[in-house]
Amino acid sequence: MKYDHKYDNIINLPHHVSKKHPQMSLYERSAQFAPFATLTGYEDAVKETARLTDVKMEIDDEIKNILDSKLHIIIQNLEKKPEITITYFKPDMKKSGGKYVTTTGCIKRIDKYNQFIELYDNTKIPINEIVDITSKILKP
Repeated sequence: MKYDHKYDNIINLPHHVSKKHPQMSLYERSAQFAPFATLTGYEDAVKETARLTDVKMEIDDEIKNILDSKLHIIIQNLEKKPEITITYFKPDMKKSGGKYVTTTGCIKRIDKYNQFIELYDNTKIPINEIVDITSKILKP
């Protein structure tokens, strides 16, 4: 191995400490070598794209008539505060599609003008998104 002695004059000098700039902490120095995320939000966008949603199924007139008659029976029995189970489509706020949700509770009120049912737990269900209603009062 061949040694070059061109730095012999400075090799044993003390380490320079600046009087103008404070020394970096080890944490700050290590941050210089941390991985750099060039595409901020890219990972979140990939996760959002991969998230699956359901397609809303169209219900036919026969099912709509059945749902209307069930809703009419429930309206007639509101003073009894019947417990009902409703399955409805909840649209996704970020992408097309959504998911089907089934919830059980007692009806607090039915807003015919704005077309929603409100349960006592403050869940608001759009009437036009309902695909199924079940309750003990609907049984013959």
